[in-house]
Amino acid sequence: MLPDATSRSEQQIVSEMIGARVLRVEDNKLLRGRGRFVDDIASPGVLVAAFARSPHPHAAIGRVDLGPARALPGVVAALTLDDLAPVLKQRRMMRFSNSGARLDGSWPFALADGEVSFVGEPVAIVVAVDRYIAEDAAALVAVDYDVLPAAGDCRTAAGAAGVRRDLKSNQVISYRVGFGDVDAAFAGAAHVVHETLWMHRGAGHSMEGRGILAEVSDREINVWASTQKAHDLRYAFADYVALDESRLRVATPDVGGGFGPKLCVYPEDVAVVAAAMLLRRSIKWIEDRRENFTNAAQERDQFWSIELAADADGRVRGIRGRLVHDIGAYALQDVNIPYNSATTLTGPYMVPALAMDVAAVHTNKAPVSSVRGAGYPQAAFAMERLMDRLARTLNLDRAELRGRNLIPAEKMPYLKPLKTRAGETVQYDSGDYPGCQEEILRHAGWNDFPRRQAEARAQGRHLGIGLAHGVKGTGRGPFEFGGVRVSPTGQIFVSTGAAAMGQGLATALAQICAQTFGVRAEDVTVIAGDTAAASLGLGGFASRQTVTAGSSVHVAAQSVAAKARKLAGHLLEAAEEDLEVADGEVRVVGAPQLSVKLGELARILKGAPGYSFPPGLDPGLQADATFRVDKLAYANGCQVVEVEVDIETGGVRIVRYVAIQDSGRRVNPRIVEGQIHGGIAHGVGNGLFEWMGYDAAGQPITTTYADYLLPTATELPTFETLYKETPSPHNPLGVKGVGELGVIPAAAALISAVEDALAPFGVHIAQMPITPHELVELIGKGARSSDCATEPIAQITKAKERGDA
Repeated sequence: MLPDATSRSEQQIVSEMIGARVLRVEDNKLLRGRGRFVDDIASPGVLVAAFARSPHPHAAIGRVDLGPARALPGVVAALTLDDLAPVLKQRRMMRFSNSGARLDGSWPFALADGEVSFVGEPVAIVVAVDRYIAEDAAALVAVDYDVLPAAGDCRTAAGAAGVRRDLKSNQVISYRVGFGDVDAAFAGAAHVVHETLWMHRGAGHSMEGRGILAEVSDREINVWASTQKAHDLRYAFADYVALDESRLRVATPDVGGGFGPKLCVYPEDVAVVAAAMLLRRSIKWIEDRRENFTNAAQERDQFWSIELAADADGRVRGIRGRLVHDIGAYALQDVNIPYNSATTLTGPYMVPALAMDVAAVHTNKAPVSSVRGAGYPQAAFAMERLMDRLARTLNLDRAELRGRNLIPAEKMPYLKPLKTRAGETVQYDSGDYPGCQEEILRHAGWNDFPRRQAEARAQGRHLGIGLAHGVKGTGRGPFEFGGVRVSPTGQIFVSTGAAAMGQGLATALAQICAQTFGVRAEDVTVIAGDTAAASLGLGGFASRQTVTAGSSVHVAAQSVAAKARKLAGHLLEAAEEDLEVADGEVRVVGAPQLSVKLGELARILKGAPGYSFPPGLDPGLQADATFRVDKLAYANGCQVVEVEVDIETGGVRIVRYVAIQDSGRRVNPRIVEGQIHGGIAHGVGNGLFEWMGYDAAGQPITTTYADYLLPTATELPTFETLYKETPSPHNPLGVKGVGELGVIPAAAALISAVEDALAPFGVHIAQMPITPHELVELIGKGARSSDCATEPIAQITKAKERGDA
């Protein structure tokens, strides 16, 4: 295992492959329609599951009548929690809380246990010979419900009736995050600005929903799942279901997107496996889109009341406020999201003092967990809204204000007196935040925009420009497994506990490994997310896998190469330092005809019964590594957005979108671009489109794509992406994560641009997303207010009369 700090020479070893725009090795089969997702797996005699779900946000369960469902031809079983009890180790899905929070009353049940706490909560599982019959039978399950009061607003839920009857309080946890002397910062401030903000719910909406196939035989239990954490799912099944853990395998086939919701263990997962064990039959469940709306983890529902103190020149002195976070009816993971938000609020800025009071509260809504960004986009939105408000108060250019407060490159590594949830001090390892801003402003034509804006307004058009920064701690540890093995045929295999979910993991790991052996990326086979191939694994989340799995694969590959050189040196009668590994062989430098294939070395190291074995070497041309990661690698980005707003419809058209990011060394720039583009698109959804609505009673009201809007190609411009590379010193590759970086500043930049476009109407936006009808209302209020200039309205009227608008 390499130490945490890695020397520059070690990073130079892998520099040749890093930066190659290799085509993704995953894409050939996917583009040809040969992908293999959970629902594509053929399993002889497999049964299909469907769930009877609660139609109420909160209700006590009386009698559950399964008779009509069981009587339907083709139904094999209809089961409640009591029916599954013989094969369950525990009725409640109790997990160890790594954060130390007391969450005993927050974990869900495999199926509802006498009470339902949100619309969609599974009450019974129906197993049938096909999906049609299973769905029909689930609709026949009759449940006597006694409807109870529901808590729908996390701001008032703490003092409301219990989201569940076993809860003493709906408030799960509260704490303060802070440093410095906040009171003194505000007492001596020349300016104080305040914001009351709402970041509304959205969801991951991966192309493929959740899905699980539990195959049960006399020999083994194979579980195929569309998950981001195969090993965690395996541990959960071993904890909750009475089965032989030694025979249990969990594996991921192709996964059609994760985005956070698929890192959780859900009641449906446990119920399907428990039913399979009870019936001794293989069972499959594939989530439909309505279930994805009502049951898959959601995020972003936070309320902030926050204020910032600044000197007369706009330098930030301190920030204080309160954050209330809605975690929904149950906790599917440790309650980390509000902590992420509070501790990353200050982003790339120098802030001497901070005090944030945080409360996480249950409501009778779908459970909340991570969605791409995991609390970071909310923090960026809050901070950037404060910076815009301060710029207006000072009548100062928004970019100029930010420039005065950005951490300069010469202060790196920069210590922030906060702790990560792992207990490590927050220390930004590398980056040039002012340099990023300067470059993107130049590229986006920031200084020339006032002229373009004035010309547009003279024509009755409303252009606006906005910018926002984001910082993301990536490579969350403590480790990831990476194994490298060369077979006697010469094939190179990589195994990892990391999760492939469409982001190009196999290509990146293949490139890292291929560099060591001097072969092509397509010559390396990567097996990810399979508990039979990797003994340990934490999975895919938190922009971690290139840092963690990539470093482990690099370390393992280096160990294999060293072993190969040692054996080859004996065979070729050459010193190890005179040998190189290239083109899948070990050869003498300067005399390539003196060489031995890696496959031949692997054949020798597999041994032969009764014959001698090379001295000083262990069997097998292979090595495993779990590179230890304690310190995060901090990636950063800045985005500038230009928009045009139709003041009659509230429609927002993105005219131009420029983003710069620094994710350290880029293993594959092509993949990085795709990840950034995807993140921005997700952020555009957060800012302008995606609104997961609930009525006052807790009923979801946006459960189709006719109501819940996603950005499509027609709403998105061509993204212009720029890159800086400041290597992280915390891993041998010098890489930082990239998967979430694009989403973090996006909504803040968009809202800033929309607000700038509507400045003549005094519009102030304090929420994300902002919808067209809400913009029309804000414009109307601004047009009627006494402090809104009437000249722009007159200009619009004249332009319309001329036919220019």
